[in-house]
Amino acid sequence: MGIKTIDTSMLQKMFLAGAANLEAKKEFINELNVFPVPDGDTGTNMTLTIMSAAKEVSALEKADMNSVSKAISSGSLRGARGNSGVILSQLLRGFTKEIRECQEINVPILAKACERATMTAYKAVMKPKEGTILTVAKGIAQKAAELAETTDDLEIFLPEVLSHAKDVLAQTPELLPVLKEAGVVDSGGQGLLEVLNGAYDAFLGKEIDYSKIASGSGAKIVKPSSQAEADIKFGYCTEFIILTEKAFVEKDETEFKGYLESIGDSIVCVADDDIVKIHVHTNDPGLAIQKALTYGQLSRIKIDNMREEHQEKLIRDAEKVAAQQKKQEPRKSVGFIAVSIGDGMNDIFRELGVDYIIEGGQTMNPSTEDMLTAIDNVNADHIFILPNNKNIILAANQAQSLTKDKDILVIPTKTVPQGITAVINYMPEADVDTNMEVMSEGIANVKTGQITYAVRDTKIDDKEIHEGDIMGIGDAGILSVGESVEQTAKEMLALLVDDESELISLYYGQDILEEDAVRFAKEVEELYPDVDVDMHAGGQPIYYYVLSVE
Repeated sequence: MGIKTIDTSMLQKMFLAGAANLEAKKEFINELNVFPVPDGDTGTNMTLTIMSAAKEVSALEKADMNSVSKAISSGSLRGARGNSGVILSQLLRGFTKEIRECQEINVPILAKACERATMTAYKAVMKPKEGTILTVAKGIAQKAAELAETTDDLEIFLPEVLSHAKDVLAQTPELLPVLKEAGVVDSGGQGLLEVLNGAYDAFLGKEIDYSKIASGSGAKIVKPSSQAEADIKFGYCTEFIILTEKAFVEKDETEFKGYLESIGDSIVCVADDDIVKIHVHTNDPGLAIQKALTYGQLSRIKIDNMREEHQEKLIRDAEKVAAQQKKQEPRKSVGFIAVSIGDGMNDIFRELGVDYIIEGGQTMNPSTEDMLTAIDNVNADHIFILPNNKNIILAANQAQSLTKDKDILVIPTKTVPQGITAVINYMPEADVDTNMEVMSEGIANVKTGQITYAVRDTKIDDKEIHEGDIMGIGDAGILSVGESVEQTAKEMLALLVDDESELISLYYGQDILEEDAVRFAKEVEELYPDVDVDMHAGGQPIYYYVLSVE
């Protein structure tokens, strides 16, 4: 007879299993990023996006199709990070719009939902590019529509769609030359496939590990209160799993617990067949790990600095108080929000009058929810958002569409130097439309370069790149490759500076000493005597230098 429908309970299981599988494969997806930079983050962005939705779905007590659909859509929209995360959230939004009024999902409804998901995602992207997650989604929708004409059996329909999705993903390098040159498939498309793989596993009744998804039930380890954290005796919350090489008997458990009590507190030791789950607060996680290694191999090691978490909480609390005080002040006409990537960059934006800074940038793309929080904290009628990264613009646009009580204007800045130029070009006496035009024109004159290192061997733009090489990355791709940070930067500058150039701005990162940056700036001045050279402490991670030419 076959299976003809999916009910609410099965939909929940399939969605949560898809999220869990994506989380498990995120590092593999990160490694598929074309540029071999140390911040490849497609897997991370997609995982954080879907996990935001998964937490809402798992927290539902009495679920029906409508409430599950709303939880998936709302959670993913607000948790969306990066281009891949925003596109995934739009796919989920379109899919759930089609199913939310249904009691059960059958093959025709599923095919329509796939089509609507694809249409919604394509509309969200200003210039859709084939060879990406969008292509995989479109292939799924087309196959689903085709199969809906010939079968109503989900046991036939689902594996056929999944198989076709794999074929479409395998073709992405033929559609996008940069993928072919790097020898990888599209990372976003791979992420979507992992969601589908997990969902199908749940449909087949396979056992799924949902431990990464916070739910409203089950045992929880309760952290000390804020007052107790102020005087934390043991500073590191340490968790791991032991994959035992021999039976972990009661004697072993008693002995190991006794050892953990000698070096910490808040101990949890739970043995189940050949797996032992450990939790301990200690000042020396290494001691706990070394002892555990005598029982077997370790997995899922997680160490959190609780003192640092406490300090961050105090800062967040202080920021909330300051935000509340700001809200009580008279509302001003115009405000600014900027995404930034280092203490020095943050200071520059503050000095230029930016009201709210979202820290994140390239190494951790802020979510739509982060944008909405920033908007809520800026007490202004019109708010300019400077994403300062091409991978954050979609999340900013999504926050704009979700805001009803303020006028949000997204300046499509793709780098921090462009954001700085945009703020400098702002004219307080002009209206917002004029400023939108002036700032957009200003950023078009900014050429940006970034110096970082390669995390793997690859070939891009006919350049052979080896792990550890220094790369100069421009607005359109990799401009220079070498072994020296400064020489690679000079080679990149030679491609950016022309007869029209008037200003070179250098922002040195947290791994560059000030005296080295001063010396390098002088060398640049000697190379380009007719161009002004400004040097600033950017404090950014990963990128030795961020530079711009105007």
